[in-house]
Amino acid sequence: MAKVDTNIVMQQAERSCVDHGVRLTSKRKHILEVLLNAQAPRSAYEIADLYRQKTEENIPVMSVYRMLDFLMQNSLVHKLASNNKFIACAHIACSHSHQTPQFLICDNCQQVREIGVDKQLIHALEESIEHNHFQLNSPQLELHGLCETCQQDS
Repeated sequence: MAKVDTNIVMQQAERSCVDHGVRLTSKRKHILEVLLNAQAPRSAYEIADLYRQKTEENIPVMSVYRMLDFLMQNSLVHKLASNNKFIACAHIACSHSHQTPQFLICDNCQQVREIGVDKQLIHALEESIEHNHFQLNSPQLELHGLCETCQQDS
């Protein structure tokens, strides 16, 4: 994830939660901050360890999963299904409407880039899926490959 101004992102995250009538508690904030400062996606166990390092407080992994669920429901965090890890949304502080996320995951350095998928492409995929009598649970796309830096290094 690209380096972001954590303070601005956290202010926007709090504003978004208030607008949706939910509360971004201090523990939820710490979990989000851990992901904002992470250099790569993190598992719930890694998040619990980083949380402990940051706050000097132990937190059960099940609590981390509950907080991650809250953060995902409020579009602040994404779960990468292909590796069961989590990443902060790259568009928390953006004022534009969000597109369906597509994640470009580098199999070498584990960096992830979040980009939006064109609405026309998503519509075409949904039509094809519906035509084949399949119900899609999530339109999120995860594509694995090599980032530009890793391509140059190899």
